[in-house]
Amino acid sequence: MTLTRPEQQIVSVWFPDLAMERWIRVISQYRTVPPHDAAIILSRDGPHGPVVHSLNKTAQQRGISADSRVVDVQAIYPDLHVEAADIDGDHALVRRLVHWARRWCPWTAQDVDNGLVLDVTGCAHLFGGKAALLRDICQRFAMQGLTARVAMAPTRGAAQALARYAPAHTVCTTQDLAGRLAPLPVVALRLDMQTARLLDRLGLKTIGALAGVPRAAMMRRFANMKADQNPLILMDRALGKTADPLNAPPDHQTFMARTRLPEPVIDPVPHLKSLADDLCETLAASEQGARQLRFTIYRIDGEYRTVGFATARASRDPAHILRLFDRKLDKIDPGFGFDLLTLEATRTEPLSRVQERLDGKRDASADIAGLLDRLTARLGPDKITWSTWTQSHKPERIEGRMPALQGAPSPAPALMRERPLRILDPAEEVRVIYAVPEGPPSQFRWRRLVYKSVRHTGPERIAPEWWTDRPGTRLRDYYKVEVQDGRRFWLYREGVVHDGRGGEPRWFLHGFFA
Repeated sequence: MTLTRPEQQIVSVWFPDLAMERWIRVISQYRTVPPHDAAIILSRDGPHGPVVHSLNKTAQQRGISADSRVVDVQAIYPDLHVEAADIDGDHALVRRLVHWARRWCPWTAQDVDNGLVLDVTGCAHLFGGKAALLRDICQRFAMQGLTARVAMAPTRGAAQALARYAPAHTVCTTQDLAGRLAPLPVVALRLDMQTARLLDRLGLKTIGALAGVPRAAMMRRFANMKADQNPLILMDRALGKTADPLNAPPDHQTFMARTRLPEPVIDPVPHLKSLADDLCETLAASEQGARQLRFTIYRIDGEYRTVGFATARASRDPAHILRLFDRKLDKIDPGFGFDLLTLEATRTEPLSRVQERLDGKRDASADIAGLLDRLTARLGPDKITWSTWTQSHKPERIEGRMPALQGAPSPAPALMRERPLRILDPAEEVRVIYAVPEGPPSQFRWRRLVYKSVRHTGPERIAPEWWTDRPGTRLRDYYKVEVQDGRRFWLYREGVVHDGRGGEPRWFLHGFFA
């Protein structure tokens, strides 16, 4: 018995009004949406100012087109309602829809200009046939407030062209593929505007006209073009003469434990242990460890509350996770009660199963990581930090701070000269008596107190860093000064007399030695 390979079936889903529909849905959550008869456009940055990115039905009826300059359109229609488009948010929505669309097939990918591509080969019969599958796709997206145009064809290029330029819900087979594509415009092959204008000047306005031209002459004209821009190669892909595989992104793996309660409760603490145990078992099965965790309660009034925290290194120890909840749940408002709890690892890292130490001793690095996790969860990520070091001559630029959970400490660079124990940031200006033009300080006034110098060392001259400092920055002369009561200060004079970079030199107190 000979087994025949089923014909490939590609579905293209296009959202022509995704930007406007998503904007209306988002705006309606926190302010009043303009009336339906109002002309609304969403703008984006263009080469010569804002241009029209998306527009509603009323604006389309007025003859406004995409990519028009907003100032020109507003001059014609002063009552136009203009809002800024959220292009990044639109792309993020499409990326989420890529995985949501896998309810129909296992292979889905993101298409250009707000679209999806689905390889539904062998899946259509599960939904009642090809036509029923396309109707189900449109209906489910309509339930989310999205208008979708769909088409099915044996190739991705053909499905994309039919979804955008053919009647709705077009289903095409291999036998009628060429006939369905022939009357479509050449821009349906996803050509760039320059190539489309060139073909239009040559009189090749449709795919059928392009296919009827002698191929040798056309190949010479487009020989130097890239494959994804060459109209002949794109036409061959759409007609199935050249392979056009679909590369689908991998599934986003989620690690979540949930507890559904028969009746609302107010205290989540009794349910934390079971959630942590279930989550850690799931992580262990995939050899993953949690770096970021999120605990959520779903209240009976429809609201939800979350608490999140991070770990210094990947962990799947239930006891350690429970300790991170200390004093964190007091911030959650349970309302009139909740009946669903979830604990999710929003960020994970590979964590292989390892054997414990044979000598019975504890891993010191694990103890330090656990301590950092508990301190950060209790005090906040901005309170527990590491030192970061930068190569610089300016003392205030050498050391920086970063959250302890975002990296590991680095060793401090070897300093060629003595530096104070404490440095003021920023340095505080002081009034100094010194021998002009470049003498050491003999007396200075700081915070309403006068200090007389007993001895000093210096100066240590630090020149401006021309690659980072702005023009006109003055040099510094640092002095280590000991006063009468034994305290030692670190002062510097900014600039020297007649250096051409400002007026009189200024003095600053920058640190303390003892």
